[in-house]
Amino acid sequence: MQRHKDIKKAFLAAFPHTVPILAGFLFLGLSYGIYMNASGFSFWYPMLMSMLIFAGSMEFVAVSILLGGFHPLQTFLLTIVINARHLFYGLSMLDRYRGHGRKDLYLIFGMCDETFSINYTADIPEGVDPGWFMTFVTLLNHFYWVLGATLGGLLGGLLHINTKGIEFVMTAMFVVIFLEQWRKEKSHESGVLGLGISLLCLLVFGRDHFIIPSMVGILVVLSGMRIYTRQREKGREEVV
Repeated sequence: MQRHKDIKKAFLAAFPHTVPILAGFLFLGLSYGIYMNASGFSFWYPMLMSMLIFAGSMEFVAVSILLGGFHPLQTFLLTIVINARHLFYGLSMLDRYRGHGRKDLYLIFGMCDETFSINYTADIPEGVDPGWFMTFVTLLNHFYWVLGATLGGLLGGLLHINTKGIEFVMTAMFVVIFLEQWRKEKSHESGVLGLGISLLCLLVFGRDHFIIPSMVGILVVLSGMRIYTRQREKGREEVV
């Protein structure tokens, strides 16, 4: 009985933190589901993909991958590069995710940008089990995305509307993310470098093959800059 009370308490504590995610995930999920339907897939595809992949950016990209030729290595590399940020998320959450039993497996699988932000920064109320709190944050966000994608897949088949150009929603999503990051950053070096490297790769490799070289180039250059900056700061500290 006490265990059920603890679980309910954790759910009630976690739910308010996920309400802002609900609106965003429903809208994006609907767009994704409609996009999948307009591309010729039944609602089962967005529903199952949102359950099993649960990586919004990659799910949008997966549509063109499924419609294109069979390139497993390219798909593998593209997936790693697009989701490389999760390596850093995982390292940041090592201590928080440790020691919660079987819940750890789902916490690792279900960690997306929004879930990471909540679980990393939230002040868990006293008396609330941290493992259940983080599990419910993860589960609720996952549910919102699956619900939106499934509804989009269903509505896309029921509503006879002109869906021409809806694939632009993916481009628009990445543009909005970029602009938001641009506004938050004091220095725009990384943004300018990203645009420059992408443009260079577009000219060299063409529009059909520039994405992976661009992402690899951006990752290498930014990692190199970070290492150089750390070494320079360390050198200054030693001099002082």
